[in-house]
Amino acid sequence: MFITRLCINGFKNLKNVEIYPHEKLNIICGRNAQGKTNLIETVWLCSGAKSFRNTKDKRMIGDDEQSMHIELDFKNAFREQNIKFSMARPNIKEKSVLLNGVKLKAPSKLFGSLNCVIFTPEDLELSKGSPENRRQFLDLSVSQIKNSYSSVVGKYETLIEQRNMLLKNINRGRSSKDELEVWDYQLAQMGAYISLLRYNYTKKLSIFTSRLYDEISEGREKLDISYSSTVFSQLEGRTDYSGDLAGEYLRCLKNNVEEDLNAGFTQKGVHRDDLVCRINGSLAREDASQGQHRSIALILKLSQAYILAEEINDFPCILLDDVLSELDLSRQKFVISKIRDMQVFITCCDKNIPFDEHSHGKMFSIEKGRIITDKG
Repeated sequence: MFITRLCINGFKNLKNVEIYPHEKLNIICGRNAQGKTNLIETVWLCSGAKSFRNTKDKRMIGDDEQSMHIELDFKNAFREQNIKFSMARPNIKEKSVLLNGVKLKAPSKLFGSLNCVIFTPEDLELSKGSPENRRQFLDLSVSQIKNSYSSVVGKYETLIEQRNMLLKNINRGRSSKDELEVWDYQLAQMGAYISLLRYNYTKKLSIFTSRLYDEISEGREKLDISYSSTVFSQLEGRTDYSGDLAGEYLRCLKNNVEEDLNAGFTQKGVHRDDLVCRINGSLAREDASQGQHRSIALILKLSQAYILAEEINDFPCILLDDVLSELDLSRQKFVISKIRDMQVFITCCDKNIPFDEHSHGKMFSIEKGRIITDKG
């Protein structure tokens, strides 16, 4: 899978950008605040994902613009496709998203069309950051191979907020415990489903991460990853998420009502689960060095790309947003060696990227939101 054409106008500071990317290597070079990451962000939005920079809708349109437009052409193993994504003031919530000329209900409906994996400097903190970041990593990864999954996660998050509000109202004497039943039943159904899909994805992930980490550590260290559930003690071999698993989840919620009331929030559930990483048996988040954390993060993201490639029978596009500058030379070379067969977009300030002399590609220089040179 590779992008053949990208046109952008009015997205943040980008103006009249039109590029024809190389099938393999694309370097987007420029000083800070010139629009490099903005360009990468438009590609990511066309994959159906939310902004990796948490950009609010109103900030997507440039300060001196009334609208923004993105158009992207790409090829996969079967055909050429086209995505159009636009927004206009004042109705910025009414996004226009078209896939091959067909209007979609929401950007998330693009999931499964243009497949991308993104690496950002923030991802380098994945293994030592908060459990929320690792849950988001898992949820995005699962969403890329099961399109309906993200809507279930969104509904669960809404329900857990409502249940937590109800817990507070019960404490204040404004509501009854009996009102929890309707929320608990729905949470159990969705929570069991999310748990099972996260667990099964983590099993696949562990196969790739184990092999890749053995390679990056030159056999000196062993990485084990596992899914830690606050509800289920055992998920291996279980499949009945709407029956047995949902029932167990519901019992967990009911058994913990008093603790939840005392705390004022729901203490167990998929919103409290974690992806646990261990190096040679020790918890990475407690004992790993900075270098080990960076290696784990790289391995997780590379494994995400390989699993996606396996599922769609095609390579995804790789977006590296100012990541290589954060890595030492050996890790730079390791990452590059693993993505050589994929289309890659790299943003950087320094043109000295450690590709070998056999690498072919293009370099785009960006200044004040405009492409000023296109070499390749």
